[in-house]
Amino acid sequence: MDFGTLLQILDSTVRLGVPLLLACLAGLYSERAGVFDIGLEGKMLMAAMLSGAAAFVTGSVWLGCLAGIGGSLVLAAIHGAAAITFRGNQLISGVAINFLASGLTVLMAQSWFGQGGRTPALDGGARFQALTLPLADTLRPVPVLGPVYADLISGHTALVYLAFAAVPVTWWVLYRTRFGLRLRAVGENPGAVDTAGISVTRLRYTAVAITGLLSGLAGAYMATALQAGFGKEMTAGRGYIALAALIFAKWRPWGALWACLLFGFFQAIALRPDVVEAIVRVKVPVPALDALPYVLTVFILAGFIGKAIPPRAGGEPYVKER
Repeated sequence: MDFGTLLQILDSTVRLGVPLLLACLAGLYSERAGVFDIGLEGKMLMAAMLSGAAAFVTGSVWLGCLAGIGGSLVLAAIHGAAAITFRGNQLISGVAINFLASGLTVLMAQSWFGQGGRTPALDGGARFQALTLPLADTLRPVPVLGPVYADLISGHTALVYLAFAAVPVTWWVLYRTRFGLRLRAVGENPGAVDTAGISVTRLRYTAVAITGLLSGLAGAYMATALQAGFGKEMTAGRGYIALAALIFAKWRPWGALWACLLFGFFQAIALRPDVVEAIVRVKVPVPALDALPYVLTVFILAGFIGKAIPPRAGGEPYVKER
């Protein structure tokens, strides 16, 4: 495998890893606050459909992105009401959201556009365009570093850079602010937080809202940057892979970054059968390559993460003592 091919695979790794990273950070906020959310898949799917539809109708990718975030926030509010206010089973609520989004997105897209549950193809201002960083073309001739900067670091959309910037921001918020301290505390011992006069309900709803925001960005990225519109079940299990990455990262922001890039690398490799066959020197069936990211996810979770301890109060509704 030559250097140019390696750069192409790493470039695909970044592009494919971004929706996983945004969804993983979304789950990180929610689960750190003690609210398990396996409805990331549904939120991403709803955001992808609404962002694709709104971007096509308005011609503005930013309005499409806002519409996607809005749809995700609505589902986040439903999950918050079920899990926090009504103290329902958080896993069942997440599953219900996934089923709801799976059917509703196709129904809405078919009703609006009549294209088999898809939105029309996006182009021009309805899609996020790649950004060229300063000096990218000037530095390109420089050996090794030039192509890395020009072809790997530069040339991505705004949401890619936003996703990577969200990692240190999340670390700072969780570990260097009063809000982050309280958020982590409410996921470990909500009773102690309540005793200190801090609203457990407000903190958990805030975390769920942040989850909706980041999930919305993940879905909008898929429909308006990674692809040119919404397609049926286009998230293809990425919400579940993001949850696996969160466990692999042991609920830490920097670990989430590397875990999502690892899973993105698996997906990038699956798209290059020529590279896989050159490495293993055996012709690999396409379905086997498509299953590769999911199979490797299972193997990694089964044997390589060590002991992953979730927040102690995770998944448990808080009942205020009187």
